This record gives sequence, structure tokens and C-alpha cells, in this order.
Amino acid sequence: MDGLYLLWWVQEKQMPPALVAATMAAGDLLLMALEVPTGWFADRFGNRRSLMLGSLIQVAGMLCCWLADGIPGLLLACLLVAVGDAFRSGADQALLYRTCVAMDRESAFQGIEARSRAVQVIALAALTVGGGVIVTQWGFAAGWLAETMLCAMGGLVAYAMVEPPACADEDEPDDAPKRRVRIPWKMAALVILPLAFLDAVTSAGSFVLQAAGGRSAGEVTVLVALITLADAAGSALAIRLPALGVRAQAVLALMGACVACAALMWPPAMVPATIALSFATGASHPLRAASIQRLASDDMRARAASAANACDMALSTLLLLLAGTLLTR
Repeated sequence: MDGLYLLWWVQEKQMPPALVAATMAAGDLLLMALEVPTGWFADRFGNRRSLMLGSLIQVAGMLCCWLADGIPGLLLACLLVAVGDAFRSGADQALLYRTCVAMDRESAFQGIEARSRAVQVIALAALTVGGGVIVTQWGFAAGWLAETMLCAMGGLVAYAMVEPPACADEDEPDDAPKRRVRIPWKMAALVILPLAFLDAVTSAGSFVLQAAGGRSAGEVTVLVALITLADAAGSALAIRLPALGVRAQAVLALMGACVACAALMWPPAMVPATIALSFATGASHPLRAASIQRLASDDMRARAASAANACDMALSTLLLLLAGTLLTR
């Protein structure tokens, strides 16, 4: 149902498009604001619990999207979806990394994260198409039922998981002195910002291609599919890549900036440039995730991943607003 929210509220619920867009934007802002607080919750009370709570809230959000009416229902639905996403964001990477460490397979994290992300991107595209088919054949009620069941299944999967054991320093008595190695935030910023910039440029390029150029619906669908597949292919490549440091990731972001500038100077290159940027973004996400988890102490892993996600959202929002302003002018 990811691509049908707007259609549901505008056509079926008769809500003003501007109001729906503003409410969905408010949900995105709330998600951005909650990234770090919910990351703290996951670090403090357990990543598995955070995933379960996020899925439970997500189920409530889907039911509210489906059954609630009026402006209060619209607002509550968007806020619940944002809160559910926030509780799951960051906790998944932290749980996976801690599990790899507990199994003495820390080096396997990057490959597993890359494989999972590639499958996730492809599955999201397939589910988006599948949601359209379900709604076309059986109506919106069937679509919302399927979406709610998928969210509930996510909660059951999280319930079946096992929280990894605490690190040695967390097992010490409360009165014993503990040496915490906190996140070196300056180094973390150098890890987070290059991909955040690359991701924002890719999102802006995709937006420009969809909003400008007079393309038909079929052409836009094919273009979005190519961009999505390029992202998945990049993540699949990251399975084979070695761990890359800050400099290598910064160089990758600089190359992306050069590609973007070339596309701006020569508009016919915009399509291949955006696809190439999407490929680089897909490859960079697992590399950055591994770098962040290695930098973070065990009691701050979810917060570190959540901070990276918040930075991605902030830069993408700024560049999308800039791209929309330039297209308007």
C-alpha cells in the first residue's frame, strides 16, 4: 500500500490533497525527531523489544489508516506510522551486529546487512506493485488487511528473535567502575555525512526525473523500477566488498557529486547519472552501517544507526525542497 496512501485518502476518504500532503510531511518530521530517542530506548531496554513495539504500533497505524475518518483519523494514522518506523529504525542493525559479535562472526555483518538490504529493496518494489494489484482486484479493504497482516508478521518475527548477551563490561556489578568507549562523534560524522549527501542527491535526481520532462506514466514506472533495481544491485555488490574506511566512503561521495554536477550541466545524462548514483547509494549503505557499528559502544549502537538515518532524512528533505523550488521557477 506504500504507493496508495495518497489515493486512499484523497479519492476514497475525500480529504483535501494539500492537507494530506502536509500531514504526511508532519509524520516524516516526527520520524526524524524520534530517531535518536527511540534509538536510546532500544539501547536501554533491548533492540528486540524495540522491534516488537514498533511493529505493534505499526499495526495500530495501519488499522487507523484503514478505519479512521476525518482529519483527526488522518493525523493519528500518520503519527502512529512514524512512531512505529522510529522504534524499528536503528534497532535492526544494532541487533544484527550484536548477534554477529556474540557468534564470533563480526566480519559477517557487512555481508548480511548488504544481502538483507538488497532483498528489502526488491521486496518493497514487489509489494508496492502487489498492493496495486490487490486493490484493483479486491478493493482497498483487502489491501489494508494485507498491509496490517504484514506488520503483524513483522512483530512475530521480532518476538522469535533472541537478544544477544551483554558485553563483558555490562555484566560487571553496578558498583564496579565501568570504562565506556562512547561514539567518537566527529569520526562518526565523517562516516555518516558522505552517504547522507549521496542519498539526498539521488532522491533529488529521481524527483526531478519524475516531475519534469513530460514522461508518461509507463515511462515513469520503468524509470523508478530501474533506479530501485540499481539500488538493490549496489547492495548486492557490497556483499563482496571489503570493509571501507572513512576516506574511501568520502571519495565515493565526491565521485557522486561530480556525476550530479555533470548531469546538471548536460541534462541528457540525468537518467544514467541518477541510476549510477542509486547504485552507489545501495553499495554505500551496508559499508556505512558496518563502520558505524564498529565505532559505537555496545550501549549506543541503535542510537548511532538512528542518528545516521535522521541525517539522511534531513539532507534528503532539504535537497528535495531545493529541487522542487528550482523546478517551479
